[in-house]
Amino acid sequence: MTARGTRKYPFTRLPLGRPWCEAIELPDGRRFILRPMQPSDAPMLRRSFLRLTPDEVRMRFMHPIKELTPQYASRLASIDHEHEFALVLVEARSPEEALIGAVVRVAMDADGRQAEFAIIVGGELKRQRLGRYLLTRAIEWARKKGIKVLYGLVLEDNEPMLSLARSLGFSRHRSHDNSGVVEVRKLLQ
Repeated sequence: MTARGTRKYPFTRLPLGRPWCEAIELPDGRRFILRPMQPSDAPMLRRSFLRLTPDEVRMRFMHPIKELTPQYASRLASIDHEHEFALVLVEARSPEEALIGAVVRVAMDADGRQAEFAIIVGGELKRQRLGRYLLTRAIEWARKKGIKVLYGLVLEDNEPMLSLARSLGFSRHRSHDNSGVVEVRKLLQ
């Protein structure tokens, strides 16, 4: 893989000639494809969900979920490209064997001025700065769509996510309707 990394990230990136698509190689040699989510990813989402710890699930979904049902996985994988954006980091393996290691999603509010993001990075990929990279891609998409404010809901005890958001210029606000949840917001103007 031809390296096109920066000092900002410990991994190398290689554009694949399609929008939002890149090959990514981690320092340990593991290879992934970063690409937009597709409806056909639903079964892979379900398989990948099984590798998440209960705490990882709680941090992302804000409550325990034991199973990603076929219906829910299908809903997550079906993106309205006009109002939503989702990238998946997929192992560079055959579709039957590959797992998804990380996902970032953005959904525009009805007014089109704000959008909510959500992100999850599997435990085996943490500390690779992939979450930072994925969130910067979400910010890039939101800016291109003319979004004025990007926000996310984060559990108060999710210090890694709060720290990441803070480092990317998000401000922290108390959520009005959820105790134990804070809102992080970034003005994109």
